[in-house]
Amino acid sequence: MEWLEYSTANCSVQRTLDIVGDRWTMIVLRELFNGVHRFEQMRQHSGISESVLSNRLGKLVDAGILDVVPYREAGSRTRREYRLTGKGRDLYPILIALLKWGDDHRADPEGPSLTVVHRDCGAPVDVVVRCRDGHDLDGPREAETHAGPAARRLAGRRPAS
Repeated sequence: MEWLEYSTANCSVQRTLDIVGDRWTMIVLRELFNGVHRFEQMRQHSGISESVLSNRLGKLVDAGILDVVPYREAGSRTRREYRLTGKGRDLYPILIALLKWGDDHRADPEGPSLTVVHRDCGAPVDVVVRCRDGHDLDGPREAETHAGPAARRLAGRRPAS
């Protein structure tokens, strides 16, 4: 496939970034993956303004990444908690990959500020790129891109010979 012969207008990476591609959305997801589900706790812990947090939570609910679950503490009005859906939990490897990249390239000189380990054995969690036959890939040179069923050739472009 000649990459430059195809439109990127319907690219899945681009469509994903339309939903989760800003700093605050990833911070909201970090909070949720670490067990913070309530608006005020999320706002206080992350430092996100109320308006930005409200906007990002609404966007994630609309995208089907979060569900809203009502709760009520004694003597208080009903409030909302936010829970990851299956679609939301599928974003976990992305967050771990960002954490790993940050640990390798942007960590404090003293080292990472947190680690993620497997609950059962205590080993550090890694993100691995692997083909479906079980071969690990060390980088993009070990993969190739092919046009998929939704690929759209750019106008005036002919296949390379």
